[in-house]
Parts: sequence; C-alpha cells; structure tokens
Amino acid sequence: MSEPRVFLLPDLGEGLTEAELVSWHVAVGDEIAVDQPIAEVETAKSAVEVPSPYAGIVTELHGQPGETLDVGKPLISVTPLSTGIAADDAAPAAASSAPPAAEAAAETYREEEKAGSGNVLIGYGTPGGHGVARRTRAPKAGTAVVEPAQTTEDDLTLLRTRVPGKLGAVISPLVRRMAREHGVDLGDISGSGDSGLIMRRDVEAALRTAPAEAPEAKPAETKPLETPATAALREARPANGVDARTGLAIAARTPVRGVRKAVAANMVRSRSEIPEATVWVDVDATALLELRGGFKANGTEVPGLLAFIARFVTAGLKKYPELNTRIETGEDGAQEIVSFDGINLGIAAQTDRGLVVPSVRAAEKLTARELDAEIRRLTDVARQGKATPTELGSGTFTLNNYGVFGVDGSAAIINHPEVAILGVGRIIDKPWVVNGELAVRKVTELTLTFDHRVCDGGTAAGFLRFVADAIENPTSLLADI
Repeated sequence: MSEPRVFLLPDLGEGLTEAELVSWHVAVGDEIAVDQPIAEVETAKSAVEVPSPYAGIVTELHGQPGETLDVGKPLISVTPLSTGIAADDAAPAAASSAPPAAEAAAETYREEEKAGSGNVLIGYGTPGGHGVARRTRAPKAGTAVVEPAQTTEDDLTLLRTRVPGKLGAVISPLVRRMAREHGVDLGDISGSGDSGLIMRRDVEAALRTAPAEAPEAKPAETKPLETPATAALREARPANGVDARTGLAIAARTPVRGVRKAVAANMVRSRSEIPEATVWVDVDATALLELRGGFKANGTEVPGLLAFIARFVTAGLKKYPELNTRIETGEDGAQEIVSFDGINLGIAAQTDRGLVVPSVRAAEKLTARELDAEIRRLTDVARQGKATPTELGSGTFTLNNYGVFGVDGSAAIINHPEVAILGVGRIIDKPWVVNGELAVRKVTELTLTFDHRVCDGGTAAGFLRFVADAIENPTSLLADI
C-alpha cells in the first residue's frame, strides 16, 4: 500500500511564520483532487483557502479549528489512489545507489522545482498548470540507472509557493534554506525564473559575487510542535479563576492571534518608534453635502463622502509630499526619508477579524468616482478576509473615517511604516458663524497625526488646512468628479 504523503503548511508569503486553522473543508476518508481546497487558515494578513497539491484519500488532519500552526508543520496526510508500482519497487535500488550525505544535500538543492500542482493559494497557481518533474542522478560505476515514473505529485517540502501580489518573492523552501545557510539576503536578489521566481541558480550567482568568507551557518532554532491535545489544555484554562491583582473572578481568556495579533504588534511598534504629533481643525462640510445633494437630485450617481475627501487628500499630498514618505534606518543607524512617485492611499476598515488597512494604489490618478469604486471593493474584500498582502501592505498614507462610529475625533496611531494618518469625525449640526451671522451648519472634525521626524507643524498644518478648505469649497477640486 502506498505511503501517505504529508502536506506541510506552506509559506503564505510576506514573512509570515504561522497561521490559525479556521476550518476544515475535508474529513478523514474523503477522496480529494489536486488543487481542491482542504482548509481555511487565517494569517496576520487575511484569511486564505489552502488547496491540496496531492490527490488521494485523506488519512489524517493535523490540527483542530482554532489551533495555531507553524509554517512547515504537518497540515494533512493524503494516501495516493495509485502511485505506480514500478516506482515503488525501484525504491530499494535507488537507495542503494544514493550518494554520500554531503552530495545528497547538494542534490536536494537542485530539486527545488519538483512539486504537486504548485498551486498553494487559491487563484495564484504555478505557471503552466500541473507540471511534471523528473528526478535524475548520476549512477555509480556498474550500477544500472533507475528513473522513477513521471508523476504530478512529489515531496511537499519541495513545493513551490506563489505569494499573492509579490511574485518576485516566490521561492521554494529549499532555496530559502540554501540562502539562509550561506547568509544570502533574498531581498537583494532579482529572480530569473517565471514571473521573477528566485531559483537555485540565482542564489549560486549571489554566492559567487559574495566575499570569500561566508558567515558560519547557525543551527536553526526549533520549537516543539503543539499537538491538538496540548493546545486544548492551553486553551481550556479555567475561566472561573480569581485574578490575584484585583480579586475579581476571571470571566474569560481570549488568545491574541491572527489579524488582531498583527495589529497589536504594529501599533506597539508605531508608538515606540515614531515621535508623533497631532493637529486638528473643525470644518464646515455644508457645501460638500449640498453639492452631493444637487448631483443626486439630477439623477447622477454620486460617490460617497469618503471618496470626495480621498480626492482632496491626494491633492493635498501632492502639495505636501513630506507626509507621503517613509523613514528607513540603515545597518549603521543612519536614517533616510524615502519619497515616492505616487500615492497608495490606505483606507482603515473595521472587520470581524480586527482593523485592517487596504490601500488604493496610484490613488492620485483616480477621479472621485473611481476612488469610490475602489474604496468599496477594497472594503468588501477586507471584510471577507480575502484582501491580498499587497493590498494590505503597500500604503503610503492612511485615511481613517471613524465618524461612522459616532465619534467626533481621535488621535489615531500612525500605521507603521507610514508617517501620517488623517482621521474624519462624524458630521453633525453645529452653530457656525457665516458672513458675521450665526447659522446652523454641517460640521466635522479633521485630525492629522504625523511623524515629527519628516516635517514640522507648519507643513502638517498646511496640509490639514488644504483638505479643510477643499471640503468647504469643493467645486475648486472636483471638476473631474
């Protein structure tokens, strides 16, 4: 009988090392096909469906819903329906001609392209569909060459993964290991494979140009795999215990993980690294509301208020580009302000999984209507947990509409590594002086939190006043709607 193939949790991209198992789509005993979704997992970025690279019968599920799994740990075991008897019978002969351990390790590096379908995340498959790989080895003298039959399935650890939105970082686990053991920074390598795939030859080329003294490889740190049983014990800590500090009964304990864990880590980093300052201003939004009302009366499809404000923000960032930058610190501690040729406008979105910030790419090129359509699309995919790492991690400035929660203002935390965030409060009726007379107007509060390293208060105030003036006199910037 064929040995089960163990599918390990694949590299889900963006440097993520773990994922929470949300649900299984299959059960033990089910017959599955190649690329069939087998589980939904939630990373610090989004929820994704993981497809199987193998076809066969499910023999074991390595984890329970709610459990956090490390990348590279077993996810599912599948027994192939048929694997070619000749290949199985040939295994002893192949083993007898195996090279020494050192040669075997080098041989392993040369096998990175062998995999199942190569389709790790739904919708991001390997070019060419279900490729077939063949293993070849140089025989010893007097030994017959044994070549296993071609197959569309292979060892999981050789699985090539494709990262949504970041094709240049698509590399096999073995190439990662080769680079790690030789001290090669994969971020500095341009891949020569399909869609920028980093291949073994690219790492070897980097090694040839590196200094002769390669850093000594350190043994990889490992931590014991948490079994479902130990996870259950950890999660099932008594909820009716008494807190030693307050003397109160503990009602519940909720693990911080997934998106919530990532948001918490990012906020802590922002507060600890960024010397932030905040400025705010009350704005008369009556003219903007009247303009939208006039469009609606004419039967015109009108963008949402946030799209109009986003249009004003992109115009303001063109005038005050210091707020559309990033601070980078080099290995020697020297800091640089990195400017961008374009604006990726992040839109803070509250979801069931926590606060996420998908970004509208090249937002400065879009009209208010186009911004409205993209904001709605991104908000929808973010709330479904389907936003890609690129959509969630490429922003250069964030717009936060917390007015939808019925609050007037907030000194928001900057979305690291950006340098500023603009908040918009609720729009309410307030007494306002117009042409020397008291009137009831629609008023909102704008709050800008900024990194004091990139600019001073004058620049921040200038940007904030620019956006406020555009809201109070919207026709000056909305010729293109």
